Amino acid sequence: MRVFLTGATGFIGSAIIPELIGAGHTVLGLTRSAAGAATLATLGVEAHHGTLEDPESLGAGAAKADAVIHCAFDHDFANFMENGAKDARAIEAMGAALAGSDRPFIVSAGISSFVPGRAATEDDDAPAQSMVPRVSEQVALALLAKGVSVAVMRLPQVHDTAKFGLISMMIATAREKAVSGYVGDGMARMPAAHISDVARLYRLALDKHVAGRRYHAVGEDGVRIKDIAQTIGQGLNLPVVSIAQDDAFAHFGFVGMLAGRDAPASSSLTQQRLGWRPTGPGMIADLEQADFGSGAGI
Repeated sequence: MRVFLTGATGFIGSAIIPELIGAGHTVLGLTRSAAGAATLATLGVEAHHGTLEDPESLGAGAAKADAVIHCAFDHDFANFMENGAKDARAIEAMGAALAGSDRPFIVSAGISSFVPGRAATEDDDAPAQSMVPRVSEQVALALLAKGVSVAVMRLPQVHDTAKFGLISMMIATAREKAVSGYVGDGMARMPAAHISDVARLYRLALDKHVAGRRYHAVGEDGVRIKDIAQTIGQGLNLPVVSIAQDDAFAHFGFVGMLAGRDAPASSSLTQQRLGWRPTGPGMIADLEQADFGSGAGI
């Protein structure tokens, strides 16, 4: 298949490319710049020039493809509300180009704590109304009624030894505040997965596509925030301290909204349905191998 990939030059997208090409697919990668096009060319990817701000360019890319994987998202949390709306418009534009066909459309979304007190599963519905501006999943699944063969990839904190998802913001805060903090007793958990496992899962979800499915790209159900903070503290040689829940937003910014929430997630159904087995290093193992002196995670 010819796969239109947004976020093709990003952390996750660039890892998906060799998985797709290795499976015999060709890739049409979204880029906004000549430099991005040159990077994609070295990976054996045809460039499609466009941006998330230009839904027409996204629809044109989708129209040229046999399948679409949407990984791009603007993570500027200072403009999170607008970025969520921009993502919704992007998904709708690509969906419109795919409507009435059986061409697979895989949309990336986040994992939330849908049912307090237990790990989230693939069969848990995302809330119809959300306080979080990113509503990728809700917008994507609404396209089923319009004849779009869409599925959702729910992402945890994706990492290697240089990048760690939202944990990267905890590292930046630790550097800024000269302490490595965790919220409350630090027992809140975040799901995580190594980038190699996540990239492989996207390829499996494409090759075994089922419309309406939700997949969890989860290698570890939940990593304790206190364990993460302690590892960051060791890497930066900083004291590790508890931050009161009421002070979490002031200390961490946006991450403070999530760092105190216990939000484990299971990937049991994903593993059963796709024959996927996570094998990459865990979050703590990658943090322990990070070169904090070079600005790891930022």
